[in-house]
Amino acid sequence: MNRKLILTFSCPDKKGIVAAISKILFENNANILESNQHSTKSVLNPHFYMRIVFELDRADAEKNLKNIKIEFNELINIFNIKYELNDGSIKKNAAVFVSKEDHCLYELLWQTGSGDLFLNISCIFSNHNDLSSIANFYNVPFIYIPSNFTGLNINANNLKSATFYSNSLIKNVQEQFILNEIGKYNIDFIILAKYMVILSADFINSFNKKIINIHHSFLPSFPGAKPYVQAYEKGVKIIGATAHFVNEKLDDGPIIEQDVIRINHEDDVDELKKKGKTIERTVLARAVKFFVEDRIIEYGNKTIIFM
Repeated sequence: MNRKLILTFSCPDKKGIVAAISKILFENNANILESNQHSTKSVLNPHFYMRIVFELDRADAEKNLKNIKIEFNELINIFNIKYELNDGSIKKNAAVFVSKEDHCLYELLWQTGSGDLFLNISCIFSNHNDLSSIANFYNVPFIYIPSNFTGLNINANNLKSATFYSNSLIKNVQEQFILNEIGKYNIDFIILAKYMVILSADFINSFNKKIINIHHSFLPSFPGAKPYVQAYEKGVKIIGATAHFVNEKLDDGPIIEQDVIRINHEDDVDELKKKGKTIERTVLARAVKFFVEDRIIEYGNKTIIFM
């Protein structure tokens, strides 16, 4: 079998970029399988984005790949290129975070098991034990995040103003516990599959890799904890779900995927939640699929998705 690789890159838009990339691939015996590109319309700051899938003959793949990387690095100075080059035959490893709802977790596990998602779910974290049986059934390590001083090995009696600082202290130690545990696995990204806890800016920055969240509304409408209640009170006729990258602001990161479903005046909040689960799980799975197939390039607070 030949070795399949996926190149994604971005740079200021100017003539000669595609020709330079194509020349490098051609001279190193690469066969281009897919090629997609996009240029922003900004007059002041036009930018160019591209995704190329190519293959190398297995016999001399290592030598040619080494040359390709050297020559790509030379383009950094010429075109100010930012690029990623990933092996399309290697699965990414994900840590899935959940609370009590199981529909998004089931969807990810099912699509992974069926081969629809080219992904390893390496571990499952949760602030509740409710879904541990699902992890056990699929033979995925389940890591419970303790919610008190005892579970986190903190002696509250030895802390000054422990009562006042307990909530923030527990959160800080919980997140350090998560980082310590997640370091035991070779994790490429985190999936928040209805993890009903807000991650701190310190945790997001400490992890230093991508985090994908599913939010149960069509952002930017109805951010926060109770979007279905807000949607019901507003009397909207459609509800949605949004998968996005996580940043330091609540429900504000670059949007990856969205979808909607129609509702009517007879639907109460419980019915909205029931209908919403259908799109929550499919939207999250599609976003994860885009990510593991290296189809996403971020720019500013937006994303380009090469289909």
